[in-house]
Amino acid sequence: MTGVQLRPLVDALREVVLGQQVIHADETPVLMLTPGSKKTHRSYVWAFATSQFCETAAVDYDLSPSRAGEHARNFLQDWSGKLVCDDFIGYKATFELGVIEIGCMAHAGRKFFELHATNESMLAEQVLRYIQFLYEIESEVRNLEPDLLRRIRQEKAVPVTDNLHA
Repeated sequence: MTGVQLRPLVDALREVVLGQQVIHADETPVLMLTPGSKKTHRSYVWAFATSQFCETAAVDYDLSPSRAGEHARNFLQDWSGKLVCDDFIGYKATFELGVIEIGCMAHAGRKFFELHATNESMLAEQVLRYIQFLYEIESEVRNLEPDLLRRIRQEKAVPVTDNLHA
């Protein structure tokens, strides 16, 4: 199959992803051979995926020569919705355009883990406990219907997040 034959499939995949109200995004460095050279350079693969609640599981991968935020903006273009991502500054410009940021609890937890490991912070330890409670709740509700999942999250997770915020 040539790139020309794949274009309709790639466009359809992108349309599925961008048709969602929630998209997950992440970027990963890869070494790429420079054409005409025996040297490699760092490029990035950007992954944009549907959420677990989408009936069509899809991931669109974009290769770019850098980690510049313009690559995320170029993919998302005029899309508006909720973007689940880490705290990478490259996504910030999309938030200024109306995209809603949904932070990643795993990334936030790492910072508190580092703080606790380095300084034995009691506050960081408490935050890590709250995060663990949230993960336990998510484990319990993972396979439930959306309405029931939401109700249980409201009952169990909201008090934990309120304490975490306080």
